[in-house]
Order: sequence, then C-alpha cells, then structure tokens
Amino acid sequence: MLDLKPQPVIFVIFGATGDLNWRKINPALYNLFLDNWLPEQFAILGTGRSKYSDTDFRNKLLDGINKFSRKGAADNGDWEKFSKNITYQAADINDDKAYQEIGEKIAELKKGWNKEPTVIFYMAVASDFFPVIAKNIKKNKLASGHPDKTRIVVEKPFGNDLESARSLNKLLCDIFDENQIYRIDHYLGKEAVQNIMAFRFANSILEPIWNRNYIQHVQISVSEQIGVGSRGQFYEGAGVLRDMIQNHVLQLLCLVAMENPISFQADEVRNRKVDVLRSMRPFQPEEIKRNAVRGQYGEGWIEGVKVPGYREEADVDPKSNTETFAAIKFFVDNWRWHGVPFYVRSGKRLHQSASIISIQFRDVPHLVFPDEAIDNWRQNRLIISIQPEMSIRLQVQAKKPGLEMILNTVDMVFDYDNNYGKETPEAYETLLLDTMQGDQTLFMRGDQVEAAWELLMPVLHSWQTKSSLDFPNYSADSWGPELAEALIARDGFHWFSLPKSTKKG
Repeated sequence: MLDLKPQPVIFVIFGATGDLNWRKINPALYNLFLDNWLPEQFAILGTGRSKYSDTDFRNKLLDGINKFSRKGAADNGDWEKFSKNITYQAADINDDKAYQEIGEKIAELKKGWNKEPTVIFYMAVASDFFPVIAKNIKKNKLASGHPDKTRIVVEKPFGNDLESARSLNKLLCDIFDENQIYRIDHYLGKEAVQNIMAFRFANSILEPIWNRNYIQHVQISVSEQIGVGSRGQFYEGAGVLRDMIQNHVLQLLCLVAMENPISFQADEVRNRKVDVLRSMRPFQPEEIKRNAVRGQYGEGWIEGVKVPGYREEADVDPKSNTETFAAIKFFVDNWRWHGVPFYVRSGKRLHQSASIISIQFRDVPHLVFPDEAIDNWRQNRLIISIQPEMSIRLQVQAKKPGLEMILNTVDMVFDYDNNYGKETPEAYETLLLDTMQGDQTLFMRGDQVEAAWELLMPVLHSWQTKSSLDFPNYSADSWGPELAEALIARDGFHWFSLPKSTKKG
C-alpha cells in the first residue's frame, strides 16, 4: 500500500440505492471508518433514480450495515459520526443537469477542507450504463481536475465479449488515464487470494519446485450451491463463461502461473499476469469439444429442499442454451509450465459452495516401500482454499503410528481462523482502501481484460452458435455433467474437492 491513511476523499456512487451499495460498498466503507482507515475529511454522495431525503437514504444504508457488516449491528454513536458524511441526490444519468448538480455538490462538500480531495466515481450500476455515465462525466467536466485526484471504479462485467471490452476500454481511456481507471474484481480482494502471492514469493522453498519438473497438473474450482435466483435475466445474457471463468477463475490462474515480479509495484505485478494470458495456448475450433465442457442444471434437491432446473427459473428462456457450468483444460506455453495442464471448472447448483486451487505434484521417482505399506499412498498436493474456509494445506506422506510401516496422507495446515482468530477484512474493504490510496495492484488493467476475452472468444463463439442438444445435463447437488469428469479422467486424473469435514459449520 502506498500510504497508511488516504487523503481526503469524496465518493460519488452511481446506483447508490441498489443492492451492491446496500450489501457491499457501504458496509465496507463503514468498517474502514470503524478501523480508522478513512481520512478525517470524507464524504459519500449517493445518486440514483429514486427520490430519498438524506435521512431516508441513511436509514436504508443503516439497515444494510446491520445485516451485512462483518462487525455486526452498528453502534448508535459510531453510526452518527459516519452517517453525517452521507448525502443523497436523485439523478437521471441521461440528464446533463444531474451531473451539473453533482459538480456543485462536490464543490460544496469540500468547502473548508485543508486539502484538495480525491474524487472517486463508483459505477455500481448495470454494465449497460457504464458508457452513458462515463460520457456524461466528460461532457460535464467532472473529470477535468488533476488526474491524481480523480478516479473511476468500474464493476464487472467489463464488456460482454472482446469487441465490447475494447470499445469500453477505448471510451474510458479517452476520458481518463489508465492509472485513474479501477476495474474491480472482488475476488482479488479476498484475503486468501492475496495470500497466494505472499505464499509464493516470500518463501524460498517453493520457487525451485514451482514448475513443470515437479508439478503434474493444477486444478481451479469455483463452485456454487445456489442457482440463478432473481438474476435470470442477467444470467441469460452471461452464462458461467462470462460471469466466472473470464474474470475470477482466470485471475486465480494468473496468480498461480505468473513469473516472479521484480517488485510489488502495481504495473510490474500486472505485467506478469498479462504475460500468463498471452502465453496461454489459443483454442482451435476442432479442439474445443475435447477441451471445453458446458452444462446446464436440472431440478434436484439441495439440503432437503427441492429446487427447479435452470429453464424453470424466473426470466429464463424455457429453451435456453445458456451454460451454468463450464470445465476447461488450458495450457500455458512457456518454459515454466510447458505441458502442465490447468483444469478449471465453475458452476451453479453444485454439491457445495467452494473455491479451491489444487496443485498436484509428480510421483516420487522410486518407491522403496513394500506394497502393503502404501495402500493409502497419495501424491503430494498443495491445496489453497479460498472459501468456505481460508487455508493452505500441504498433503504429504507420513508413517502411521504402530509397529508396522504403513504410510498415510497427513495435512500440514495454515488456517486463518486458528492462526489469527479474528475477522478478516471483506474483499471490498481492501479494494476500496486501495482505490483511495491509488494502489492498482489488485485491479485489472485494460490489456489484461482484453487478453482474457481474446483467449475465450473461440469457446464463447462455438457455444453461442451451436445449441446443446442435451441441456439440462446435470442435476442439482451433483458435481456437473459426466463429460466434465471425462475431460480430466482422459489424462488419468480426477477432480479434487475439499472434504466436508474441513468446512466451516
């Protein structure tokens, strides 16, 4: 981080009456305030189509804090100190007058402040509105101040395909410098995800074995028990390939596969991530069916409750071709990873909600133990669990206590709860603080977004132009379609999942 505490700041939140601000952004800002990370001089200006008084808007946000803050219900005194910095302004994002009023409000808020504040425009709105807001910010000269004092935060999805991502990048870069644009992916703010870099680059014992000579394959699984719920309309235009693989999953892959950065400077770290994406083997049309599997969930039972299939969800086409599951085999064609397969999968209505990276090491070159000693022998595996627990476990072989030489697998575990025993910051707290401090390390750069889209466009095009004839092809509470198991089984492997005994209760 660039500084211990940010300079004066004004947050202008477009879509402030929506779910994202209510559940995530505002509770994160409140937690930063409680932990003394916000500057003495700060202001939060919420805008939206609905008409609210400042008092009504604050009460709505208080309800969100009481429900979603990791610190529990707000203390009356703390809330009073925090909420006096919150104001609301009804605004039509298509109306010039609204932006002029926002400009006037910013000028009013900073009166009497001893330093010029950083103004952060946060687009907590549907992605269709990103270009509209950006153009009007430019037109009404809200971004005409010093570049170091103006920033814009863009939520995902960043584009719907390569062409739209390039178009949005061009638009934003015509208005802002690249170092003013914060493309947010909340996964990168998770504590366990950040710890991947610390684990890799702060421990000398790992670097010599972090390559194709010792690692046999890598798996990344991001599974969800939930279905699409009320997001059917959005999901029909997205699918899991756009919603999860293109951003969250590929970001995790980059952290595992990237080369050592020479420093922790934002662009140096992001350069190494882009190198990974550019090294990944492009998909040829004839290879897609063999290396990429899609699925769509049918009805089933989740924890004793019957749930509908995807095509029976609200706002979903009864003949939908949208995938709710994807499993893909990637290769990173460079010296470090040549020939090592990276298997990724993500889906909804799966057996459990979990985000896990499994790194399987090669066999020992020669087994010296008799057959009866190695009935339970397993290859060494490093498991990084992001959720439901946050842990890093190294599975190794050890002798089972007793008079006989019997080997079994034991875990060497680093567990956040046991080691630190306190609540870790939410991902949005980390990312909002970094935005205020001007640290872009955990944010995606424009070329990185485009490289990820470019890699997946052949798969996306193939799935869009060819309807699946077997949807739905997996039931709720399963691990996805049978072809996903075949994808990895052809190479002699199987998908790894964290045993339920290690889950939080």
